[in-house]
Formats: sequence, structure tokens, C-alpha cells
Amino acid sequence: MGLGDALKVTAAQWERSYLTVIRRNWHLLPKSQLQVLMGWDEAQLEFTLKEDDFFYIKLGSLKPACPPVYYDQLSVLDEKTKISFMQLLKASFPEGLPTEQMPYFQFVNELSAPFTDAKGKSTESIQAGFSPRIAYPYFALFGDPLLDPEIDSYPDAYLERLAASGVDSIWMHIVLSKLTPFPWDPSISTHWEHRLTNLKALTERVRKHGIGIYLYLNEPRHQPEAFFEKYPDLRGQGTALCTSHPAVQQYLEGSIALIVERAPQLAGFFSITASENPTHCWSHGQGDKCPRCALLGPEKVISTLNNLYTKGINRGYASAVASGKGDVADGRPKLIIWDWGWRDDWAAGIIPELTTDHTLLMSVSEWELEIERGGVRSKVGEYSISAIGPGPRARRHWEIAKRHGLKTMAKIQANNSWEIGAVPYIPAVYNVAKHIDHLRKEGIAGIMLSWTLGGYPSPNLEVVSLMGSDRNLPADDAIRTVARRRFGSAADAIVSAWRDVSTHFSKFPYHISVVYNAPLQCGPANLLWSEPTDYKATMVGLPYDDVTSWRAIYPPSVFAGLLREIGEAFAEIIRRLDDDCTKLNLTQTEQKAVRLERNIIETISIHYQSIANQVDFITLRDQLPAAESDRARIKRALSEVLSREIRLARRMAALQTSDSRLGYEASNQYFYTSADLYEKVLNCNYLMMNWLRFV
Repeated sequence: MGLGDALKVTAAQWERSYLTVIRRNWHLLPKSQLQVLMGWDEAQLEFTLKEDDFFYIKLGSLKPACPPVYYDQLSVLDEKTKISFMQLLKASFPEGLPTEQMPYFQFVNELSAPFTDAKGKSTESIQAGFSPRIAYPYFALFGDPLLDPEIDSYPDAYLERLAASGVDSIWMHIVLSKLTPFPWDPSISTHWEHRLTNLKALTERVRKHGIGIYLYLNEPRHQPEAFFEKYPDLRGQGTALCTSHPAVQQYLEGSIALIVERAPQLAGFFSITASENPTHCWSHGQGDKCPRCALLGPEKVISTLNNLYTKGINRGYASAVASGKGDVADGRPKLIIWDWGWRDDWAAGIIPELTTDHTLLMSVSEWELEIERGGVRSKVGEYSISAIGPGPRARRHWEIAKRHGLKTMAKIQANNSWEIGAVPYIPAVYNVAKHIDHLRKEGIAGIMLSWTLGGYPSPNLEVVSLMGSDRNLPADDAIRTVARRRFGSAADAIVSAWRDVSTHFSKFPYHISVVYNAPLQCGPANLLWSEPTDYKATMVGLPYDDVTSWRAIYPPSVFAGLLREIGEAFAEIIRRLDDDCTKLNLTQTEQKAVRLERNIIETISIHYQSIANQVDFITLRDQLPAAESDRARIKRALSEVLSREIRLARRMAALQTSDSRLGYEASNQYFYTSADLYEKVLNCNYLMMNWLRFV
């Protein structure tokens, strides 16, 4: 068919790209053939869909009905179909199909290479300032990372780079029943001792780099209906285990104690108790349906659950100390209690009941900030770099915590957010620095720097560390210090670009539905359709053509206009950066550093301009059936949009094939590949040749 030989996929690439493979084939293959493609059994596929950061939800919580696909000889195709495809391919790529320049995941090799750049180290920041400073490793696998130590998510050189950027802790996703024995069904805990042994070894290794490990606690996990047929007394609301039942409490305390006893160098845990999985009767606000928890209320249930976690930590630590192993960390593991999902009227009842020893209360800093974008007023309800915290909610909760003897933490996104997670960091460095300056004045103890996105050893993280280690250091001084370390002679040009990026990024059309549903992560890789697909956009997964969900509270013209304005402004920033740097005598190292920074800014520019194009296309497409006198104008406008999308897809493919960081995020892996971008070129040309001409 003229497509050339398929690219070879290494074993390491395959292990790190399973989510990308599943997502790209979700509408092509039935589940049975997805299992064949992945080499998995049904249980492994279902575990991945459920536990890999809610991957099934990201796929829309539905599986399209797909007939089986079988290879066949090309000769069975109709000759006319073959000729038509060859013509389309030739029109799309007259110079031939592009070739791969840089392998996918090349950044893993680069970040795993020996770290010898002492100039980039910020050793003073490791000793002081905000602590803990927690990030998620940039290329860690999410679902079951402790099962296979051959896939190294935590290379020593990467840990050195992370520490040099000012990070003192990383966090890891776990499922408690995979790490400790589940007493009611031991079969689901197969290999738990192996995982726990690997955790112990990992905590000891990362400690050598001055880094601790925090484990995610969203427990206990809900169970299938069949479980409650056997153990009806354990049922809480829905399919949740009731955490007010003594047997469940014993399980939780004992399991956490076992983890700490076996891995005493663990830095701690952080808990989510009112979101994500249904982990107790009040976790999704419906505890009034449980006869035990209805009487207790959400405040008592949530505070008791967190105090159970603390009891388990204390018990396990005491056992480790008593055993005289000699490898106990300096200080008991901490519990960070995250108020994510707590209803506004719950905090005042929960926080005073929490155990205060080695416990911190964490709030998302920017929540409830009032913003206005494009004349539309709203409040922040998710992570944001375009809005600078802290907001009223965090301040309220921190004030209650301090009154009752709890230390406080801020949850922020220092590198990137779902405003665009397909770049390693958003170079809105002045926004990040301003946020940190505000947090210094709040007197918080520590910062969680990232969710699954945001673990790249970046300028942003280093600025956070410098400002935290010197509470009087002006933001501009910290920014210029980091720029000189990383970009040498190009520092002034880079600082100017960072300032402009920060200014224009603050215009982002922010809303929780926008950041979850718009094609912010896939940008120009999102295909266009001649007719509505009628699919709903999914959470940072498959946006389809659901403009209504993309734009949320913004009128289509305002939504597209703001993104286009930012995208075009970023393109102008790149032009000025290029002009400034041509006047400098940069070394090869400095040139490379500038090019990599430029790639990130251009990727954001392309993504945002492409989304604006897609809104234009869908709006015009939907007007076309009823158009009469205006039909010719609409068709011309559609043709112009398709041409713009072709240019953006080509350019994004060129960028990604030269910089493997682009389009990647740890819990989603590659949002797109260059093949998806080439398909978009074919898609747009097909629409022009086979639809727009005849519609």
C-alpha cells in the first residue's frame, strides 16, 4: 500500500507504551483481540483498565463494538480502492513518508545516563526550605510498578537529576491488596511478598540520593457483588467495604503496619478519602445508606479512617525499631492527609479529630480562586498554572489545621497541568514563582509538586527549590539564577521568553470540563469527521468532536479565540527567541538547551492553535447542511481550516520525531505518535478530496 516497512518496536518501548497501544486500538479491535495484541490474559487487561489511573474512564467507560480484524492479501481489495488510497498518500506526502529521527522514549536513556553536570546542582536547596517536596517520577509505570524490577522507573541518574532540581521525595501508586495479603481472598494478593521486598530495596536505594518514597493510599478498595454474597456483614454503601466494621479496621491497620515494618525507610503515605475509588461509605457522599456510617456521619468516618492509617504506621515503625534491623529511617514515616473531594462543610469536623503526630494536612492551593477569562467569570476547581494560588479553600483548611496542631502542605502543579500535560513542563516560570512566593508567606511546611504529570527535572522545579530554601530571595533573582545555570549566554533571552509565556498563559480559558475534555493533550492528532460522531469526550483521553464538553462555560468563539490568541502569541515568542539567540555566540550545549526549550513552547502553540481550528471546523461542518446562500463561503472556510491543520500536524510530527519528550505523560504514556499525526494529514486531505468537493 506504499506505507513502507513498519518501525521496529523494542521490548523496552513495548513495556512502556501499553496504554498508547490500547487507546489507539480501542475503536479497532474487540477486547479478545486486544488481549492477543498485548499478549495478556483477561485479568491483566481488566486490572490495567481499572487500576492504571482509571484508564477505562479515560476511554469513556465503554467499549465500542468492534468486529474481529484479520490479515488478508492486498489483492482482495478493490483496485479502485487501492488506487484511491495511493493517490491520497501521494497527495499527502509527495516527498515520501517521513522517517523516524529519534526513537520513542529516548528521554529515558538520556535521563538515565550518568549525571555529571555539577553546575546544575542546587545542593543548598536539599537541606532547607519546604519539606517534603514530592513529585511523581517522569517515566514511572503507574499500575503495578513493584512487580517487575526489570522495568526501571527510578534509575539512579534520574534520581540525581531530580534531587538536583530540588525534589526530596517521590510518590508511588499502590493497591493495598497487591502489597499485603487480603484476608478474605488471598488469591488477589499473589506475589505480595515479592512486591514488598522490591519496595524495601527501592526505599533503601532512593534514600542514597536524599529522596524518600510516599505511597498513595486510596483504601480499602471496593469489592464485586460476589464478594458480599460470601461476606455480607462487611458491606458498606454500594460495593464499598465498611471501614466502621472492626474486621475491616483490623485489616487496614495491620496491612499498613506490615508495609512499614518490612520497608522502614519509607518516607510515608498520602491519603485520598473522598474521591477516586469508593473506599468507604462516605467517600462519594452517600454514607447515609450504610446503617453504621449513617449514624457516624462523614466527619467521623473520614477522621477515623485516617487515624487508622496513623495507627498502622506507628505500629509498624515500633516493630521495625524493636527488631533492631538497623535500617530504620531517621524519623517515623509521615501521613499526609489530603482534603481532595471533601465537601465544604466537612473540613471543620474532620481536621480537629485527626492525630497530629507526624501528620500533615494538604490542600490544593489554587482551588476556589475567582478568575475571569474572555469576559467569563468562574472559579478554579482543578490544578492550574494559569491561575496563581492560594485560594480561599486552602487558606480556610490550613487555618483550621494550624489551630489544632497540624502542619500544612500545598498541592500544586509546578511543572505542568491538564491545561497541557503533553509537554514535560510549561515554561510559565513567573507564574510558578509567584505562586511559591505566596506559599512562603502562608508558612506551609511542604509541597506536593505534581500528580502523575510533572516529574521532569525542570527549571520550574529548581525555581521552587531555590525560593523555598531562601524565604527572602526575590522571584526574579531565583529565575535568573536558574536560567544562567541551564542556558548560559542565552539566559536573558530565555528569561524574556519565560516572562511572556507566563503573561499569555494566564489567558487560558480555564474550567474543569475544559482541562478534562478538550483535546489539549492530543492537539493536532485529534481526527476530524464529516459528520458528528455523537461520542462524548472522555477525561484526558478521547476528545472526539464534542465541542460542547470541550468549551464548558465558554461560548465557542471565546473558547477558540483565547486558545488561538495564546497559540499565536507563543509563536511570536519563539520568533523573538530565535532573533535574540542569533545575535549571541552560543556554545553547542547552549544551542541544544535553547532548542529543547523552544520545542516545548512551540508544542503548546501548535496544540492550542489546532484546538481553535477544530472548533472552527466542527462549527462550520454543523452549519453546512442548512446553508444555502452561504454554502460556498463555508466550504472555502472549511478548506482553509483543513489546510491549517495539515501544516500543524506536519510540524508537530517533525518536532516529536526530534524530541521524544513531546506528547508523553507518565500515566497516559504517549497521547499520540508521529503515525497519528501522519494519519491526521491523510484525514484532512481525504476530507478535502472526497467530502468537501462533493458535499
